[in-house]
Amino acid sequence: MKKIIVLCTALLTALLLTGCGQTTKTDSAQETPEDTPQREKITLGLTYIPDVQFGPLYVALEKGYFDEAGLDVTLRHHGAQEALFGALESGAEDIVFAGATEMMQARSQGLDVVNWATLYQKYPVTLITPTSAGVTSPADLIGKKIGLPGPYGENYYALLAMEDSYELKDKITPSYIGYTQTAALMGNEVDAIIGFENNDLIALEQAGLDVEQINMVKGTMPLVGVGLGSLKSNLNPKVYAKVLGAIEKGVKDSQSDPQAAMDIIAEHVPSLADPQQRALAEKVFDATLKLYAGSEEFGYQDPQLWEKMSIFLANTGIVDKAVPPLSAFTAEVVKLNEAAKAQ
Repeated sequence: MKKIIVLCTALLTALLLTGCGQTTKTDSAQETPEDTPQREKITLGLTYIPDVQFGPLYVALEKGYFDEAGLDVTLRHHGAQEALFGALESGAEDIVFAGATEMMQARSQGLDVVNWATLYQKYPVTLITPTSAGVTSPADLIGKKIGLPGPYGENYYALLAMEDSYELKDKITPSYIGYTQTAALMGNEVDAIIGFENNDLIALEQAGLDVEQINMVKGTMPLVGVGLGSLKSNLNPKVYAKVLGAIEKGVKDSQSDPQAAMDIIAEHVPSLADPQQRALAEKVFDATLKLYAGSEEFGYQDPQLWEKMSIFLANTGIVDKAVPPLSAFTAEVVKLNEAAKAQ
């Protein structure tokens, strides 16, 4: 019996020691905060105030798609008086959501910005006229007054493309009216406006004006749509492919369940608490999501269109010298995102 007791005691002691050893090993194997990989911090600049048009990015943020990709993303809205690329140049932003035309123009002025994804596969600017005017082509606007915000930005580039395509230079009168296109057209101050089909067109229809959307050029608009850009010195294709992948998930979620997406967007755009404002915003959001469509590759970069835009901007005097398109954009980020999805 004594021998059995001694043997049991020895076994128990051994088990306890073994258990302590296993516990110690497990504790030492646990990750400490220092061992946890640091999430890549990214500040993504969005123009102007919070708006439903940035909906897919809000969805990606709130549903944790950036987090899942190992990213710590901050969405930053520019101040009203802030230069479009000012924060990018100063280092306050890593990425900017802006027009490709504006990026190429900035590049011609010495800013080493590179576009790495085209989000709007369709150029969003359009010609809008009252149905009663009977306009079926830009050629019908000779001698007419055309309203747009000013001699800058995507509306202005589209005006120049229209003048070039239909030989309308000095045959129409541009009227720079700020962001009052809806009021100006309804008040008969202008005969037509150049606005965004996912914003101005919807606002006019909501106001009860019967309008027509007119194709601005013969063939394809020689301009690339809104996309994402970064300074070349900051360009990190592997990281930005994760950013693009998260945004793509936000777009797909928005397309599959727009109402759930709108609930998220309302957290960022307080005015949507008003049912009428939300109803209008839902139409804007639907039109915006359609701009993302048109390519099998999310963010697809069209080399031929970039080349056409380079030539167009030089021919119209927007830039002093044509910007080599291959220096202005890269398709690497899109390719890496596609490869990640295929794995």
